[in-house]
Amino acid sequence: MTAESPDDLLLIGIIAGPFGIKGQAKLKSFTDQPDYLRRHLREILVGKKLTPYALIKLHEHKPGVLLLTLRGVDTREAVDELRGAEVFIRQSDARPLAEGEYYLYDLIGLRVSTVEGQEIGTVREIIETGVHEVLVVTREGQSDALIPVVRDFIAELDLPGRRVVVRPIEGLL
Repeated sequence: MTAESPDDLLLIGIIAGPFGIKGQAKLKSFTDQPDYLRRHLREILVGKKLTPYALIKLHEHKPGVLLLTLRGVDTREAVDELRGAEVFIRQSDARPLAEGEYYLYDLIGLRVSTVEGQEIGTVREIIETGVHEVLVVTREGQSDALIPVVRDFIAELDLPGRRVVVRPIEGLL
């Protein structure tokens, strides 16, 4: 996920292709809330033009893969035209965040320093590995640092202060 996503939208996945012959779309999902989306979501926005589609049905096919039925998308060929397109929802359609929760994109742009106060750089991107997320930190005059988002490495996450404090092990930076 990169910083180019519009502020009021959340990227929930990428259309991987058709499923079956009746126009269902497979979505490589980035959300951990498929049940909430199934119960509450009525519209998605697809592709660079953010084309709105009414969501008729959504269900989890297997972990990380959702099946979507969209109004006006009735054939395999119609889904094929959407293959590779990013799928967004409005932030107002997402499950409200609980105390202490945040969206991954909230981390982009945060300053990163060590517990000793050494400035490292700025979060440029988040890589989702399936096991845990990894911060890609841009460092001036050096290659990017990759910092796993796990308790062992993240000492403090201060969203209002726009900073992350890390506890690096030898060789991490």
